Amino acid sequence: MGLSGAIRSHPLMFLFGLAAVSLLALFLLVPPIPQPQDYQHFADDKTVLGIPNFWNVVSNLPFILVGAIGLWQVRDLSARIFFFGVFLTGFSSSYYHWNPNDAGLFWDRLPMSVAFMAILANAIEERIDAKVGRALLLPLVTLGIASLLLWRQTDDLRLYGWVQFFPCLVLPLIFWLFVPKYSGTWYWFAAAGCYLFAKVLEYSDAVIYSAGYHIMAGHALKHVAAAGACYAILRAFQTRQALVRN
Repeated sequence: MGLSGAIRSHPLMFLFGLAAVSLLALFLLVPPIPQPQDYQHFADDKTVLGIPNFWNVVSNLPFILVGAIGLWQVRDLSARIFFFGVFLTGFSSSYYHWNPNDAGLFWDRLPMSVAFMAILANAIEERIDAKVGRALLLPLVTLGIASLLLWRQTDDLRLYGWVQFFPCLVLPLIFWLFVPKYSGTWYWFAAAGCYLFAKVLEYSDAVIYSAGYHIMAGHALKHVAAAGACYAILRAFQTRQALVRN
């Protein structure tokens, strides 16, 4: 039996083991990660129509739209919590970008951490074990919130970093290795691609601003790409059909 077969045979052992090993490695091998203060310095700080940092503020509107549609149309609890997090992100990120500082950054990240954990619980529920996925929803969401409280108390981003990036690591594995209950898997991979593109845009904020004749910077485009990832997930729920297995 190969590695993929072993994972399929013992999925929860693999999942919990990967989570435990990654957390141990993070806290044993990586020193505390403080919040870099230069993160608050975005390339585009234009004021338009009386709105400071205009594009970084208004580019959050797609989150509100996608989140609202998801809350209206999707009935699964973990998915609804995900879309609720997306919806709130549109407001919290706008609030943060109006006047960037650490206090606002906490509220910016809070609904995002809830969304990351909720969609992980949803994937476990639909691909691995429905009961375990539902049981993990509250602990995972609580962990996401706790990661930000820990950062605010200790100025250490390690746990929040895990909350953000562990789903990015494990979700593609889950969707690759385990049989789907519904059609539309490719939407999830499209979401992963959009999110990866969003991170590239985020780290290219000033470069894009300079190359684009100071019209719009990478961070605002990052918001649009990340909302595109959320939209791909919304389409997965809107269009999916139950798959009949023999």
